[in-house]
Parts: sequence; C-alpha cells; structure tokens
Amino acid sequence: MTYRLGVDVGGTFTDLLLVNDKTGQFHTAKVPSTPADQSIGVLHGIARVCDSAGISPTAIDHVMHGTTVATNTVLTGTGAKVGLVTTKGYRQVLQIARSFVPGGLGGWVIYNKSLPMAPLSLTIEADERVGSKGNVVDVLDEAKFRKDVAALGAKGIEALTVSLVNSFANDKHERRIKEIAQEVLPGVPVSLSCDVVPEMQEYERAVTTVANSYVRPRVQKYVHNLKAKLEESTKNVNLHILRSDGGLASAASAQDYPVNLLMSGPAGGVTGAVWVAGQAGFPNLLTVDVGGTSTDVALIMGGQPRLRRETTVGDVTVRASSVDIRTVGAGGGSIAHVPELTGALRVGPQSAGADPGPAAYRKGGTEPTVADANVVLGYLPEMQRLGGDMELDRGAATKAVQKIATALKKNVKDAALGIYNIVNENMVGALRLVSVEQGHDPRDYALMAFGGAGPLHSNALSRLLGSWPSIIPPGPGVLCALGDATTAVRDESSRTFIRKFSEITKDEIVKQLKALGVDAAKALAREKVPAADMTFGYQVDVRYHGQGLRLTVDVDLPQLEKVGLDAIRKLFDAEHTRLFTFALPLEHELVSIRAVVQGKGINIKRPAIKKGGLSPKAAVVGSQATYMEGKDYKATVYNRALLQAGNKIPGPAIVMEMDSTTVILPGHHGDVDAFGNILIYPDGYKGKKTGAAAPRAAKPKQASKAKAKAKVKAPARKAK
Repeated sequence: MTYRLGVDVGGTFTDLLLVNDKTGQFHTAKVPSTPADQSIGVLHGIARVCDSAGISPTAIDHVMHGTTVATNTVLTGTGAKVGLVTTKGYRQVLQIARSFVPGGLGGWVIYNKSLPMAPLSLTIEADERVGSKGNVVDVLDEAKFRKDVAALGAKGIEALTVSLVNSFANDKHERRIKEIAQEVLPGVPVSLSCDVVPEMQEYERAVTTVANSYVRPRVQKYVHNLKAKLEESTKNVNLHILRSDGGLASAASAQDYPVNLLMSGPAGGVTGAVWVAGQAGFPNLLTVDVGGTSTDVALIMGGQPRLRRETTVGDVTVRASSVDIRTVGAGGGSIAHVPELTGALRVGPQSAGADPGPAAYRKGGTEPTVADANVVLGYLPEMQRLGGDMELDRGAATKAVQKIATALKKNVKDAALGIYNIVNENMVGALRLVSVEQGHDPRDYALMAFGGAGPLHSNALSRLLGSWPSIIPPGPGVLCALGDATTAVRDESSRTFIRKFSEITKDEIVKQLKALGVDAAKALAREKVPAADMTFGYQVDVRYHGQGLRLTVDVDLPQLEKVGLDAIRKLFDAEHTRLFTFALPLEHELVSIRAVVQGKGINIKRPAIKKGGLSPKAAVVGSQATYMEGKDYKATVYNRALLQAGNKIPGPAIVMEMDSTTVILPGHHGDVDAFGNILIYPDGYKGKKTGAAAPRAAKPKQASKAKAKAKVKAPARKAK
C-alpha cells in the first residue's frame, strides 16, 4: 500500500496531508515552519503525520509540495547575481521597461521603482540580429561574445540570462550563445528566453527570463536538498512542485524553470477550495487564505479558478500563467502599530512570522499582532492549542496589545477589536480586486475561508461583502496541502502567432493548437503520465487590430471547428465588454496561441459525517468570554470533531479543531452540511441555501454602488 503526501510551507506553519492511494483516506499534521531551512520543518511534519497514520515514511512514494522559496527570494531581494545578454542596441531593455506606475493619479510622487534583477553593469550586448519573421539579418559575432562573456564571468555572476530580440521566431543564436557560455563559464546556469517564454514583446520576455535566473540557484539548491533529505527517510520518492497555475511540475522542471513557481504556495489553497466547493454545491465563490504572514484571495466561477497570463510578486510582473491570486500583507502575524505622525492605527504589512512570532506563541515575540488581538478578544480560547500542541499565552498577548491601547488612549479590548476590524478591511480590499474591479458582484458568490486564521475572520468578511454563505471546510488549516495532494502534473506550450482573422482559417488555427498540444504532452510522458489520463486545453491571446492590449480566451476546439472564428470573436468581445464596458467594430487579431495539458489527480474520498438533529449540544466543550461588536458576550465553545450533519450552531460561538478556530458572530448561525462543512448565514437569511446562483457581471455604472453595498449586511442574491 502506497501513500502520497501534500506539503504546504507557509511563513508560520508547515501543513501536511497524507493520502492513501488505494482508499483515499487521509491524515493531517501542522508543525511550525523553519525559515532558515524549510526542509527541516517538512521532515518534522513527515515524522508527525506518519506517526499519526501509523505508517513508515518509506510507504510514501509521491510528495507534492507547494513552496514559497521563489516568492520570498523576489520579495526579499536575495536572489542570484544575474548577468544578461541582449541584442546589440537593446542593453537598456530592463531600465526602459513599461511606462506603468502603480497607484492613483499621484502614484508617481511616492513610487520608488525597484532596481532590475539584472543591473546594467552586468548586461552585455551580442552583435547579432534576427528579423521578426525569423530571418537572420546579422550573423552572431562569436569571437566578440566569447570575450565579453568571459569579462562578465570575472564580475562574479551566479546565473546568466539570454534574451535576444525576435528569438521567439528563430532561437538559433540564443542556443549557440548558451553553448559558448557553458564553455567559458562552466557551472553557471543559463536561462534562454526561447525556452522560458517563446513569445513576442522583448521587455516581457527579458524580465521573465531574468526572474527565472534570479531565483534559479536558490530554488535549485532547495529542491536538491529537499529531495536528498526525503530520500534519506523515504524510498524512491517522486517529488513534484506545485506551479503557479495550480498544476504540478517535476523536480527537474521546477529547478530549470522556477519562474513558474512564484505563486506556488497560494495556488494549492485555491485547488483545494475547488475540490471542497464541488462537494458543498457552491461552484461560484471567493476564497480567502489567511496565514501567519499574508492573505491570498481568488475568485472561482463555475468550479474553475480564474487564470491570468501574468504573475506579480511585489512590483515584479512576469509573463507566466498563474491562478489570479491577489495577496495583501495581512495575516495572524501582522504587526499592529500607531505611527506618531498620524496617530492612526495600522496593521501590517510587517509580520512577526514564525520566529519570534506573536507574543501569545511563547517564542519571545513582544510586538502586538492580529493573533494576539484574537486572543485578547477571546476568539482563541485558553483551552485552544494551535497545531494540537502550541499553548497560547493570554497574559503576553494582553501585554502586547496594551501598547496599542495606550497609544490610542483606549481600553485593551477596544484596541484589540480595532486591530481585528482593520485587518478585515485590508482583506476586503484584496477581495475587491478579484471581484468588483473585474466586473463581478461579490454578493453573487459564497466565501470560503481557510488557512490557520481564515475561519477567525470569515464571518466578518462575509458580512462586509454580502457574500453568503461563509464556508468553513473541515481541516481549513491544511487545505493548501489538500490542494497540493489532489492536483496533477501540468505543462504548456505556446508560441507567438500574429494573424488578423481575415488572414487565417479555422483549420489553420486548429492545426497549430494541436501541434502545441503534442509538444506539451511530451513533458507529461516523461513523467510517465498515461496518454489516456491527459486532458488538453487550448487558449489564444486576442486583440483588436492596432490595439496594444490583449486578452486570453479559452478555445473549445470542437466548437471552433464547427462554428469557425466567430467562436473566438464572440468570447473576446464578451470579455472585453465585461472588463471595459464596450466592444469595438474592428478587425480581430491573434497574438499568441497556447496548449495546456494536464494529467489526472488522485481522487480523495471525504465520506459523509454522521447525521444528527438541529441541536449541536453534544459537541459543546465549554464557554468563553469574548468581545464582539463592542460588547461582552459569553460564546459557546464546540469541538468540531463532535459536530454532526444537520446541526445548527447559534452565534456567538467558537468552533475549535486541531488546525484552526472558527468564530460565529452574534446574529449569525452555522449549518453543518453532510460533509462537515460549516455554512455561516445571518439569522433570518432568506436567500438560496443550496448552491450559488449563476454569477452576473456587475454593470459598470453600478460598480460604485456595489462598492458601497459591500459595507452593509446585505443578503446574498445570489506554460513552461
């Protein structure tokens, strides 16, 4: 009997989920993360989850891992010293970049642009030129390049990027440069833009390939060390790393193309949420993953997470497919402070992380955090032990929050409630980015909260947005690990294909897409994925002729063959209208085409829980003094493991489990469904309670109204 293991490493905790391949049964564990060497925390977690399951680690044959190594490398600026090779005349490609400044109209006043990951001093030009149609205009001067790259190596570069103009049309010069560089600079990893992102637009291609080189040594070292340590305790383990788009990459692919891992960690939670939502009957939902350091949010429509062709980490945007996840520095470890200049309470983005952590964790932390505020408010009871064994220190939490109370001249409870409310508003701001600002009314979606701290804030977030029900899945603290364990190997192949619709036929597009599908399938075949288990998806990037903006449209191949180019044209016009309120009577133009191939994930069985009556009395384990909405309440505390299907939990209530704690506010209640999900609704809720209604796009002129209504208690109306 074999097992597969899902592992998600967060800033504060490492979550693990062990699945029996044959029966689908699973076991979970949560251990503190070890930031200095994440693999140490992973090994501790493996020992614990295997002990819980009563098996030897040698029974594990697959490990699926969501990691933040690439993400943190970019955020902390601790990547490799990268050299860059460009075509002669394009040395400043990263400095010129794109004329985009984040923020409002005055954003340029305070915007501090980060330095390129490959500085100008480490950029050299190759004397060569390829035309836009792939013809060689100027042959590569190999002798000059050999001399220049040797000088670059003398400056101590740790990785080399090659991004030549029009290499997407002809990669001959890039590949020759790699051969020369490996001769002159043995041991220095070389990333080619024709391999990483073989598409047009020299800046996007260059910055993406440079980012790949920047994180590559760190990721290579981490994956290599992790695999070595896994092999010490397991036997012939097969390691896969979660990609930003929710699929799995082989360990070798992850080391060669780590730019595809920049949103690896958060993508696992969305994948797990899709699985839970399918069981609960809510295919349309907003997801909120609240960890110790940050909150990640996403939108799922029709059971599918929304993907985008760009990945953004900090102020670095690269062209790599990812789940459309937005991140805000608001988590359980976010530090609250009151700047002397304004005297206004602020929460985050600074975090206490895993070391020393919040004051309540008894690890030496003294700064007031969101977790400390939750302890002071009584939302984390004295009897609660995080991860099953971490005892909370209420006195230390109160002492830390007292700093905020003193600065604001308020009592400690009101200060803690202020921290709680502000961090909730920060999370709502992120949720609006994936809903209202993209034409979706949040009242049309349920809200699913997970992560260790998500259920503490879920009820309050749903009330702010009008998104009902607020869904708390079983084991919310390890849902990311569940997503890691249930997803499948995935790869994609793309190419630039610029054609006006009047210049092509449907047969030509179909032929090109199928060829890309065959190419992408080769990567899965190398991972021994059976052809019968492969599913193919196709996408095209389209724009109006003469337009700079392009939008990605999913292509239904049989529909394209049946209807013709109108199948693409109508989808593009509809998406353009949803995002920008209008469509134009102009010729449509293809820019890029893409095939995505995915294998088959494991089928985890979550059996229905025992059915009971309305009363949850059998699950009561005590009561807790709490402070909610500016008033003192005595909340009933429940053991989630003892709840039964059909139970109705009246608020105020606190539901405890090994990996998380759920807060149900006064005036609300939680319904326990057949699979143990807690569905939180306002008392007297009259909306639909079984599945979500079909979402509707918010009308442009109503966007501001939706924004205002999100603040009140509104019933739900529903590739490499």
